[in-house]
Amino acid sequence: MTPAQKVKILLAQALFGKPNTLLLDEPTNGLDLKSVAWLEHFLINYESTVIVVSHDRHFLNKVCTHIADVDFGGIKIYSGNYDFWYESSQLLAKQMKDANKKKEEKIKELEAFIARFSANAAKSKQATSRKKILDKITLDDLQPSTRRYPFVDFKPERESGKAILFVEDLCASIEGKELLHNISFSLMNGDKIALIGNPLQTSLLLKLLAKEIEPDNGKVEIGQTITPSYIPDDNAAYFEGEESICDWLSQYTSIDDMSYIRGFLGRMLFSGEEALKPVNVLSGGERARCMLSKSMLEAPNLLLLDDPTNHLDLESIQALNNGLINFKGEMVFTSHDHQFIQTIANRIIEIREDGIIDRRMSYDEYLEREYGIEE
Repeated sequence: MTPAQKVKILLAQALFGKPNTLLLDEPTNGLDLKSVAWLEHFLINYESTVIVVSHDRHFLNKVCTHIADVDFGGIKIYSGNYDFWYESSQLLAKQMKDANKKKEEKIKELEAFIARFSANAAKSKQATSRKKILDKITLDDLQPSTRRYPFVDFKPERESGKAILFVEDLCASIEGKELLHNISFSLMNGDKIALIGNPLQTSLLLKLLAKEIEPDNGKVEIGQTITPSYIPDDNAAYFEGEESICDWLSQYTSIDDMSYIRGFLGRMLFSGEEALKPVNVLSGGERARCMLSKSMLEAPNLLLLDDPTNHLDLESIQALNNGLINFKGEMVFTSHDHQFIQTIANRIIEIREDGIIDRRMSYDEYLEREYGIEE
């Protein structure tokens, strides 16, 4: 039984009998597009209470009317969907910081005046008055958030030329079964292509584009000005050694400065002694952040990413999403995250049994055109 079939059976069990409260933990995991669309439609029209945990921001935006934010040692309820919560919480935190900054500046100004004129008889009354104002100013208690966002920023070392990536009549098999047949396409400047279809096929194609394996027939040509960086869906082979994260990452850059490496890792949430952990004991999320660090240090102008949000938490997904929106190079990537694809891709290539469909449009436009799924 496939993971998708197991999820469907569990959903059927949960929905059977029309319960007055549904508790759903990552209900979209492994589901195809049509199944997710059906579940969204069902929950939108469900008249009873639904409490859901999900890393799928698009699903949360479609289904949720309230967001329970578990942070700062408590729970705060926001009306609205995920995007409204994200913007509201970011704005609130910024407003509190800005308000404290203004108060701190006022405190310094008053303290300077008091220190200068408190012994001056002519201005002692003014100094006393300012002391009373100072005593009334209290800084807001800004409790640190448990939510941490890594800093994701891909900066190409050079711009791409006109010849980027060219694929012609590509054929490839796994265990004797042909999965790719006569695939042809080319990248143009500014292309951010989302590959959709059978994960075996999309992962195989990315391996071929990254020159990790050779095709049965056809060719993949990469332009001379292109510096590619590849992040596979399964990264276990990169983390079999016992070296520290610092030593592991240093092999992917010519920068011979361990303090720079430590600082870089700090921005990717490996602070202090965490940067010295052996790579063979890292969690899935930590390995994913290491792979992103490796890719950023390689300064690529072509990114080849196979489901890069896998194992990441929502904060890291949001940071990666923003970083790739701002990326100035070209991309070919896969993802199960609807919002990730919609906000990044400007071109969709779907691999089907009878070939590929190549459309220069957004993901939502593609789903409506090819599948009749309207947002």
